[in-house]
Amino acid sequence: MSEPRSDAFVFFGATGDLAHKMIFPALQAMIRHGHLDIPVIGVANDGKDLAHLVARAKDSVEQNGGLDPAAFAKLCALLQYVDGDYRDPGTFDRLRAALGKAQRPLHYLAIPPSMFAPVAEGLAASHSAEGARVIVEKPFGRDLASARELNQTLHAHFDEKAIFRIDHYMGKEPVQNLLYFRSANSLVEAGWSKDHIESVEITMAEKFGVAGRGKLYEETGAIRDVVQNHMLALVATIAREASLAHDHQAQRDERGKLLRCVRTLDSSSVLRGQFRGYRQEPGVASDSSVETFAAVRFDIDNHRWRGVPFYVRAGKSLPVTATEILVRFKPPAGSAPDDAASQRPNYYRFQVSPDVVIALGVAFKRPGLAMVGESTELLAHHQPPDEMSPYERLLGDAASGDASLFAREDSVEASWRVVDPILGNRTPLHEYEPGTWGPPQADPAVTPPHGWHDPGTTAM
Repeated sequence: MSEPRSDAFVFFGATGDLAHKMIFPALQAMIRHGHLDIPVIGVANDGKDLAHLVARAKDSVEQNGGLDPAAFAKLCALLQYVDGDYRDPGTFDRLRAALGKAQRPLHYLAIPPSMFAPVAEGLAASHSAEGARVIVEKPFGRDLASARELNQTLHAHFDEKAIFRIDHYMGKEPVQNLLYFRSANSLVEAGWSKDHIESVEITMAEKFGVAGRGKLYEETGAIRDVVQNHMLALVATIAREASLAHDHQAQRDERGKLLRCVRTLDSSSVLRGQFRGYRQEPGVASDSSVETFAAVRFDIDNHRWRGVPFYVRAGKSLPVTATEILVRFKPPAGSAPDDAASQRPNYYRFQVSPDVVIALGVAFKRPGLAMVGESTELLAHHQPPDEMSPYERLLGDAASGDASLFAREDSVEASWRVVDPILGNRTPLHEYEPGTWGPPQADPAVTPPHGWHDPGTTAM
């Protein structure tokens, strides 16, 4: 049975950076595709008015994808603005008045987590939480304890089924393509286990640094910023049991089940790095111990994956901007020891960004009498980035009550449980040069047996 659609969209932090970069472009796109025709109410504590919000929305879409005159005009017609302090009950009384007859609003908390509690309490006191859904942005907590505290705060006013914890990475078309590829193809699924797979590598590289966000990055670091959420979400997508069921709870069940099997990390499972020059960034402490690079080994203690290492690395100021997954297979039984091509594992290579690429590493026989081969890569699929942005997809899903791509309470806590022991300055921090692949220190515990495959390089 389908869930009723939300009949109003409210976003707190309407004049902030997230709204400017992501939310306004997503709303315009939703209107262009016929997916949005409900009141849109921005809330902020800026002392501004609707005219200012419209001007900011116009600047937003012009800088992020381009202005569509017809769609933007409709967005302006739907747009309202409520200004006020998030701790002032009057702000929420004005919001309730702006909602009018709406009974199923969708509230987006694009605000710091420290403001979740005051806003949730204000929504409840003004009866704006009744029948409502709420979207909360990452980071959902700073560690396991704070994540649990935030869950308790939200549960005081919203049922779990009404809470949508957004991770835009799960809304990317390539991530969905990865899940579909391994679930829909029996030739892939047949070999998708420890019996055939030697290791899995995931690289999330960013060529840029902190881009003026030094003060904010000081509060997160690479492990909190992307490993705990994006990277573990990719691990779960690769390793969870195959299912393309439309039941969003079934999808979330499989994700949570997998994350609960990921072994808790310790200091031997991580290598941290910081690019030279980070401490000179505005807002960064001169003696900062925050990592801008992390390499981690995850182990999954279940029947399918026990003994298969999942190597993950993520960092800033690396040689390229790309996210890539490499699934290496064991050499085939009976391969000749002196045949280098047959001894080198076959692989699947999934490029998640900037484009979608699915490739296969294979060996074929060289011409001649000897039964020896050489390796090559077969390109199975390539497509440019998807037209639908992750935020457009996820806002539409939340409005329709589809939580498949949103993190549930158990998954969030399971992810924090995995990384909790390595948070903070608990392991050494190694410096690396910008434009390189992280610290030069070799750590076999977090390095694939054949070495890392670097995105953008030629086939192995």
